[in-house]
Amino acid sequence: MAPGPTFLTVAEVAGQMRVSKMTVYRLVHSGELEAVRVGRSFRVPEHAVQAFLGKSYFEAG
Repeated sequence: MAPGPTFLTVAEVAGQMRVSKMTVYRLVHSGELEAVRVGRSFRVPEHAVQAFLGKSYFEAG
């Protein structure tokens, strides 16, 4: 089996980003964070979390 993308649960993403699960759901529903629907739950590709965080940085000062 070829290695594919690693998927995270909403709870795992929330833990990594230190936000609530509701915040992650809002990001998914608004289209700001890529996700795949599996049944009634969402799975977020790990690369999508890294990309979101990368574009979220800004220069302070």
